[in-house]
Amino acid sequence: MATRREFIKLSAAGSSLLLSTRAASQSAKPLVISTWNFGLAANEAAWQILSKGGRALDAVEAGAKIPEADPNESSVGYGGLPDRDGKVTLDACIMDEHGNCGSVAFLQNIVHPVSVARLVMEKTPHVMLVGEGALRFALANGFKKRKLLTKESEKAWKEWLKKAEYRPVVNIENHDTIGIVALDGSGNLSGACTTSGMAYKMHGRVGDSPIIGAGMYVDNEVGAAAATGVGEEVIRIVGSHLVVELMRQGYAPEDACRVAVERILKKNPSGSKDIQVGFLALNKNGEYGAWSLKTGFNFAVHDTSGNRLLDAKSFF
Repeated sequence: MATRREFIKLSAAGSSLLLSTRAASQSAKPLVISTWNFGLAANEAAWQILSKGGRALDAVEAGAKIPEADPNESSVGYGGLPDRDGKVTLDACIMDEHGNCGSVAFLQNIVHPVSVARLVMEKTPHVMLVGEGALRFALANGFKKRKLLTKESEKAWKEWLKKAEYRPVVNIENHDTIGIVALDGSGNLSGACTTSGMAYKMHGRVGDSPIIGAGMYVDNEVGAAAATGVGEEVIRIVGSHLVVELMRQGYAPEDACRVAVERILKKNPSGSKDIQVGFLALNKNGEYGAWSLKTGFNFAVHDTSGNRLLDAKSFF
């Protein structure tokens, strides 16, 4: 049984949570938020759809496609850093307001895995296709093969091969994802997530990004969330689903993200110095927030007042 002191502490925490939830600013619909600084460009593409009364699903797909096609982004899509064998392998997922979802993993030679994931959702009875099967499906639906390894990424890989040491870098330099969630003018939510995964990962490795409930999750009654960072840690707690369920319980988006990151921290009390994980969340009311394990995680927000980059709060 809890002691009286523990009960008082818990009660105080609960009161603080309620105040946080009530004090959160109400953002006018529509609204889109996405991870990292390349989220600014992604948001602009999404906003072109949202500002004209378009559907959140179309907006998040359009937004995710921006970094996927950017050869200067080394952690998403075309131009992504390869695995240890020099292969660029991509993962992505998408989810709409009805709970429909699609995903691809370990996909090679296709620039827009998020669009393939959408077709998996819309044209098949499945949720996830992987590897050669995902590639065949993409080609059968009109996608064209393209070499994804750019000269710059190949040069970086060859330099890495000299020592072939894998040491995760805390923030965006080594591994990252774009997670994007949106609330449209009709009050409906959708989300997407896409990545080329950890640089120099083992061939065949898949992280959290294509896993519904881990890398991204949407519940149109409650809210949506997306994750970034070391995918293995996110998978272990089914992170984005956890964030959404915490919002269902009444947590404000920022508080829900904080609790999820705290759970990862508790599982890594001594090894957290080599990892970074962050979550962002958006609820049905247009309230949003983010939290990360360490400083350095930022996220982009676009609403009727404009597009801006914000720093997430963190434990360290």
